Amino acid sequence: MTQAASHDLTARAGARPLDALRCDIGGPPELTGVVEAHLRLLGAHTARADEAAGPGRALLCGGGFGPLKAEVLWADPMGPARDAVAPLADAAPGGPGPGLVHDEATAQAVTGVMSVHGRRDGSPRGLGVDYTATAAGVLAVQGLLAGLLAEARGGSAGRVTTSAVRAGLLAVSQYVAAAGADEGEAAPLAPGGPPFTSADGVVFELETLDPGAWAAFWRALGAPADALRAGWRPFQFRYATACAPLPEALHTTVSGAVWSRIQAAAAASGAEVCALRTLAERAAEHDHAPPWTLTPYGPGGPVTHRQIPTADRPLAGITVLEAGRRIQAPLAAHLLRLLGADVVRIEPPGGDPLRGMPPACGGVSARWLALNRGKDAVEADIKSPSGRRRLRDLAADADVFLHNWAPGKAARLALDADDLARVNPGLVYAYTSGWAGRIDGAPMGTDFMVQARTGVGEAVRPADEPPAPSLMTLLDVLGGLLGAEAVLAGLLLRERGGGRGVRVDSSLLGAADLLVGPALARGARRPAGFRRPLRTADGWVAAGDGCAGAVAAYDLGGLAVGDAVRLLSSHGLGAAVVAPGPGALLPGVLGRDAHGAPVVPDPWTFG
Repeated sequence: MTQAASHDLTARAGARPLDALRCDIGGPPELTGVVEAHLRLLGAHTARADEAAGPGRALLCGGGFGPLKAEVLWADPMGPARDAVAPLADAAPGGPGPGLVHDEATAQAVTGVMSVHGRRDGSPRGLGVDYTATAAGVLAVQGLLAGLLAEARGGSAGRVTTSAVRAGLLAVSQYVAAAGADEGEAAPLAPGGPPFTSADGVVFELETLDPGAWAAFWRALGAPADALRAGWRPFQFRYATACAPLPEALHTTVSGAVWSRIQAAAAASGAEVCALRTLAERAAEHDHAPPWTLTPYGPGGPVTHRQIPTADRPLAGITVLEAGRRIQAPLAAHLLRLLGADVVRIEPPGGDPLRGMPPACGGVSARWLALNRGKDAVEADIKSPSGRRRLRDLAADADVFLHNWAPGKAARLALDADDLARVNPGLVYAYTSGWAGRIDGAPMGTDFMVQARTGVGEAVRPADEPPAPSLMTLLDVLGGLLGAEAVLAGLLLRERGGGRGVRVDSSLLGAADLLVGPALARGARRPAGFRRPLRTADGWVAAGDGCAGAVAAYDLGGLAVGDAVRLLSSHGLGAAVVAPGPGALLPGVLGRDAHGAPVVPDPWTFG
């Protein structure tokens, strides 16, 4: 990126909470590139050391703040689970453990990212994008912002550590929770799923949250009644299972219809379709907007500090009011809770229906717990005047209001930033949307539709595989990470900006652009077979990115996975065992909550 382009991005990101701070950055660019770019967008002056090896690090200081250090690693020991995780970081040739985690491919392998992403195909697959490293970079920035915020509020800050392994486990946390539930999945874990292909060769995604619209769409195309009935449940649950074994008759139906007819069926039924865009098409329209914007408002005033934060709870005393649904906003609020904030969920009368989504642990949805454990809940019917008054009363005493409602809903309910500023002029108002209003005529702003529209479906697959959005919720998770990062930046800006409220906007589109940015810069997909695991006698092994060609020359088919990794390691070749399921290689790392649901480690260590 040119210096002029960098300055333009910084200006478009809005106000800058890191003005007058400087940051020295070193280590592998794969781990620290996002850290450097985001700190610069937030106003810090960054300087990079020459070294490209060793741990990723960032040292932030100036502006009245003491030195704050972040480390972002491929793998790191995780508190009580140190002995279980240590082999990931420093396994010697012939030693125990699932192999050496030293890059993106091996991080995806051991955390279960490859196994979840590969469910649609029936075997593990690596993502062609650097997903865990990108997420780890955002987590590192979150830790730095949280530390600065703690210091600004009278607490202390020191060092924060995160890793690609922690990021990968966070990304699959819902799948980890479901795998350890008291009951089985509500929909089968079997190969299959969208996208679909029309008679004239258009590859497209289909989206609807309404079973009536689903049925009407398929009836309009002449699909067999039994097929459309059987297809709804796996289609509906694909967000939870990362696969959708649809009846073949549905694929056959669309393959006999031209694209214009499919578009007409969608328009008439209320379903939505989106043709997959290529990376070249995304590059041609890319507006180079930052992943979030921060917009101060209001007259400002003193900020009340209810509690002095601690090093391991930098957000202690912060209250977050969350009206989120599905994944994006609830995950953002979950991360803020892990940092010490008190989170209050606004739920409809009767409670969030997703609490009952199978499979359950202790009577509560395991997936719901993965995103919402530890939050308080208040029921309010925001469609009624009394429910909206209740929400406004809660917002008056909150520090943050966070939601991911459909576009225009907040304004229609008189619950937009300007409305809530009347009761709390120092509120950080955060909206995590699908498109951020940046693409005209955009389809429904859900994970798979945004993947289709932005070229993610092409970026995640190597050149010898047809483009297809991942059925792992890549953008919902990364969008939630960006949402939490933006809220932390907004809170810090409020502290440094005289108590003025801040409007914070982030989106799934911003997450998609962050993820495919390197592919757009390369101008090409990854080569054939990229990050494709190798079969062994009892599982799969993933080669490191730098030695995949050399590893492919070995015959591993008769070896157990551990023996295969040890053989390759003895020849100086990095590889890791591919987890057969999310978190399966790291049982000592996973905890259990009060309901018995598995819990992945916190994304950061402070100390």
